[in-house]
Amino acid sequence: MFLNDFIALFYPDLCLVCGNNLLKHEECICITCLHKTPKTNCFKQRENEVSTIFWGRSKLENAAALFTFNKDGNAQKLIHTLKYEEGKNVGIFLGKQLGFAIKESEFFNNIDIVIAVPLHPKKQKLRGYNQSAYLANGIKEVLSIPINKKSLLRIENTDSQTRKKRFSRWENMMNSFDLKNSNKLMDKHILLVDDVVTTGATLEACAQKLLEIKGVKVSIVTIAVA
Repeated sequence: MFLNDFIALFYPDLCLVCGNNLLKHEECICITCLHKTPKTNCFKQRENEVSTIFWGRSKLENAAALFTFNKDGNAQKLIHTLKYEEGKNVGIFLGKQLGFAIKESEFFNNIDIVIAVPLHPKKQKLRGYNQSAYLANGIKEVLSIPINKKSLLRIENTDSQTRKKRFSRWENMMNSFDLKNSNKLMDKHILLVDDVVTTGATLEACAQKLLEIKGVKVSIVTIAVA
């Protein structure tokens, strides 16, 4: 404990949003910035801004995001750190926040398995990690639900979705995913995890592939909705 305090004196942990020193009980983001990050009501309302994205597209049990994504806002800063600055710790932290929200929600019941939206192997090698996998790890820490890392595969190394419009995103994701040893997922309620939902094209493609498996149900959670 003394050694940790000594190290913190010279290398303090800083809030990823405001840059101020974190207190002992704080992790990644200070309490003030966390409270200022706009939250959705998705975990309290079955029909919400995320679930409506998928109406008529995928048969989902539930869909929710924790924060609202605003340009230059707190959620954007956290997700940028998660995706582009080796933010593994922030991934687990944000995953735990999702886990707490799921635990308090009356809608996300009887989840059997957590699956993170996979990256193509080339993209994962380039980045060094899959940010959504760390979100899944955080969820597991809170809910003690097993993670399946091998059954949903990304087989197409698609272009970046960032600047594409809705139809182009959907077209870009067609046939991008495949299944392996899918019998392990039969009759399971799967929680599909990603960082941000915008048009829902990536999550829709994943969900549609998983729903090909007999008896499968799919729910979706993300850190933010844009």
